[in-house]
Formats: sequence, structure tokens, C-alpha cells
Amino acid sequence: MRSRRNFVVLTVALASVLFLTACPSRTNIGKIVSDPSRYLDKEVGIAGRVEDSYGIPFVGGAYKLDDGTGEMWVVSRRGGVPSRGAQVGAKGRVYNGFSFGGRNFGTVLEEQDRKIK
Repeated sequence: MRSRRNFVVLTVALASVLFLTACPSRTNIGKIVSDPSRYLDKEVGIAGRVEDSYGIPFVGGAYKLDDGTGEMWVVSRRGGVPSRGAQVGAKGRVYNGFSFGGRNFGTVLEEQDRKIK
């Protein structure tokens, strides 16, 4: 009986560790924009309100999220983008567009998953 309980506890602990390490932590957009090289090509999660969006049906599009600390464009390859004012959580990888004069322009999140509240 005791070994069965230990097995169940060990299994639950292992499953929790695997589940929690697979989920990216939510990051403030302000932190990403202020130091994009730290997050470059890493998976992060952000959330905020959609300020602007442009979509092409069946192709994808882009939308700008604002979380109060900053704004960031999210590029989506899925058909459709959320409308202005929607509360959205997005998960994906951070990429830089280009740098000029020591400033980064075009830091974007390439969306892998999205949740709309």
C-alpha cells in the first residue's frame, strides 16, 4: 500500500514538473522592448489589450498588444486576428526586425498560440 502511494506521489510530481516547464512565463512587454536581445528567439508569453490589428483572411496578419508597460506587435500566420479592444494572451518567439543607431526597431512576437478572454 505504501509503495503504491509513493508511486502516485512521484508520478504526480513528475507530471507537474513537465507541465510547468513546458509553459512560458508571462513577461511584461516593457521588459522585452527595453532589452530584446535577452528574449531573442526565446518562447515567452504576453497578454494585453489589442490596440490595432491588420489581417488577411486565410493568410494571417498582425496585431499590436498593450499591457500598460509597453506595446508590441504580434505576427500571426493563422487566418484571422483579434479585433481592437480584445483582451488577448499570446505565446510565441521574440524576433528583431532591424537595429539603427543603437536602437531596435521592429521587435515582434511570432505567435504560436493565442487565448482571447
